[in-house]
Amino acid sequence: MNIYHRISALIPLIIITILFFIFGFVTSLNAILIPHLKRACQLDDFISAFVPFAFFSAYFLFSIPSGLLIQKIGYKNGIILGLFICFVGAVLFLPAANTRVYVFFLFALGVLASGITLLQVAANPYVSLLGSPDKASSRISLVGAFNSLGGTLGPIIGGWFILSRVEITELEISLMKESEKLTFLNGEAASVKLPYLVLASCLLFLCVLVKFSKIPDLEIQNETINAPSKTTRKSIFKHRNLTLGIIAIFMYVGAEVSVVDFLIRYAQYLNLKDFTEQKGSFFISGYGLSAMIGRFIGIFLLPYIKPNKAIIYYSLLAILLIVVSIANTSYISLWCIMLVGFSNSVLWPSIFPLAIEGLGVNTKKGSSLLIMAIVGGAIVPLALGFMSDLFGTRIAYTIPILCYIYILYYGMDGYKIKKIINMS
Repeated sequence: MNIYHRISALIPLIIITILFFIFGFVTSLNAILIPHLKRACQLDDFISAFVPFAFFSAYFLFSIPSGLLIQKIGYKNGIILGLFICFVGAVLFLPAANTRVYVFFLFALGVLASGITLLQVAANPYVSLLGSPDKASSRISLVGAFNSLGGTLGPIIGGWFILSRVEITELEISLMKESEKLTFLNGEAASVKLPYLVLASCLLFLCVLVKFSKIPDLEIQNETINAPSKTTRKSIFKHRNLTLGIIAIFMYVGAEVSVVDFLIRYAQYLNLKDFTEQKGSFFISGYGLSAMIGRFIGIFLLPYIKPNKAIIYYSLLAILLIVVSIANTSYISLWCIMLVGFSNSVLWPSIFPLAIEGLGVNTKKGSSLLIMAIVGGAIVPLALGFMSDLFGTRIAYTIPILCYIYILYYGMDGYKIKKIINMS
């Protein structure tokens, strides 16, 4: 194979790798948007938690429709359409900033997330099909690493352009004159314009690049994601490991999202010395970095350790880190939360295969149900925000602990294929 053909073969993988970088980058910005919109739109913790709700609800609402759509239009067109929808969502942040209406921000975020969902549904199987099957795991590891890289860089870049360099308390804002307060809040809202305009430009460029690139529109098999029929739906939930695994994925994503997305608010509640939101963005970035390191370690570790054992060890570590964090009122609290990213790094690849074990012909339908359980990232942060308003953010961080306790149970017993549950 000459150099030209090798480069041509690499182009699709490079484009897909960039997509996974964008997935991580955009998702990580939620942790920046929560404290920022909380101040700019004058919200409480519960209402600010609708940022991850608007984002992760898209996975629940659009994952199966996206799969059906890709069956009709193909992988390449699915990627192009997903990128264009993301572009529209990013552009909508501009009028949202002008109006400073929180619901408008959530709508823009929802549109952006629906595009990301379509891209995820198209890109994940595409990676496996793009090349020889024996090297599929290597390709998945590669794009996963770039996804983590996006999650690491997103908070740094987003924090630099969006978050305040000087910590301004709610009390200080309330003491401002009305005209001064309005000018300040409008300026805060306007700070999202530049980063999301740059993001929109990159998405549009990538959309055009994919359109005119010679990336193969690989054949879609008939068994690709489909909506479960009534008979299948009735029987598939009899698999105990799947039913409990869906809850485990729900808890895992919910804990992962809530822990990092409320990190800045958590630090503000602890009233740490010299803390600023920009400093908090570096801890969020560190969370992504620790997850990336954990994934690289997992590549070498997981072949030598049983998945349920990995779940037990890593969920116990997450529980320990959060307990130590809650028990401290210094920067040790933030370092512990940052390291929870490492604990999360192998939970998904450990829970997922155990949940679909023994499903046989229902494997792909079980997989789609597990993907839909990502909606935990929408629900659990709402619970944390509600608890934070009632009892303080420090107490609210017991909610992720409860999530990890369930995951621990799944690793100890829930994964086992026992007598099937009678759902009739």
